[in-house]
Amino acid sequence: MTLAVGGLGGLAYYTYLTRSGASAPLPSAFKPDDFVNLPLKQIVPYNHNTSTFVFELPQQTSSKLPVASCLVVRASDPEALTSNGSPVVRPYTPVSTADKTGELRLLIKRYETGVMSKYIHSLKVGDTLQVKGPIPKFPYNENEFDQVALIGGGSGITPLYQVLTHALSSPFNTTKFKLLYSNVTEEDILLRENLDALAKKHPKNLEVVYLLDKPLPSWKGPTGFINTDIIKKYVAPPTAERTMVMVCGPPGQMAALAGKKAGMKQGPLGGILKELGYTEEQRYGTASWHDSTNS
Repeated sequence: MTLAVGGLGGLAYYTYLTRSGASAPLPSAFKPDDFVNLPLKQIVPYNHNTSTFVFELPQQTSSKLPVASCLVVRASDPEALTSNGSPVVRPYTPVSTADKTGELRLLIKRYETGVMSKYIHSLKVGDTLQVKGPIPKFPYNENEFDQVALIGGGSGITPLYQVLTHALSSPFNTTKFKLLYSNVTEEDILLRENLDALAKKHPKNLEVVYLLDKPLPSWKGPTGFINTDIIKKYVAPPTAERTMVMVCGPPGQMAALAGKKAGMKQGPLGGILKELGYTEEQRYGTASWHDSTNS
């Protein structure tokens, strides 16, 4: 199925179009301009600092998020404020698919300095979280590019995973994806079983490369940060036609690879990608929030 979006603002519902062209309106659980309260129905631990939080959606609704986009969440507790007294609001990309009815899954890593991540990790089943959206990020169009490099770090994998699952679910996809995903340790690799399953199912269209900063002696993959040499080795050169590089990771990684963000928007192209000759049109970047207490 292909997702048809009727513009980027004021969307209350989306329409899915089948390959034959028949349409069936399906309601979205969300509103772009208003927060809705979602009850937490399940917590599934993933590793030492990350869990999947499963929120209940109204019956016969789903997120209907266009790709690529995210949701904005706000703490329901009126006392959950930032250091300057404003409500805590953060963007998150679900790991559940856009057409998953009845529930929304958020994979959240807990940061010690993270106001929102610590708040969500403190929630108990039955508590609520305020959510609105979608917030469009990058309009992904099927087969617009021959090659797409996805570069991620830590919890920045979730927007990239959204693109991958959407693109590879289509039998008409011809784009070749290469995912470079960096973490501190092997235990920190999020969605690894999902990514490995996708790569196994689509060997001609997806290659996954994991990099570790502090690997065990038994680690056989690349080590260290994603640097110039790694990008030259794995990513199509900027001279290649119909090439795109999508980056999502911690602010420091974003700045080093693609230039600093301007709030929730892209800043000017910079970093390694600019040095190697990539253009603004070949890069899309979105930082994963480390959720500082000062922001």
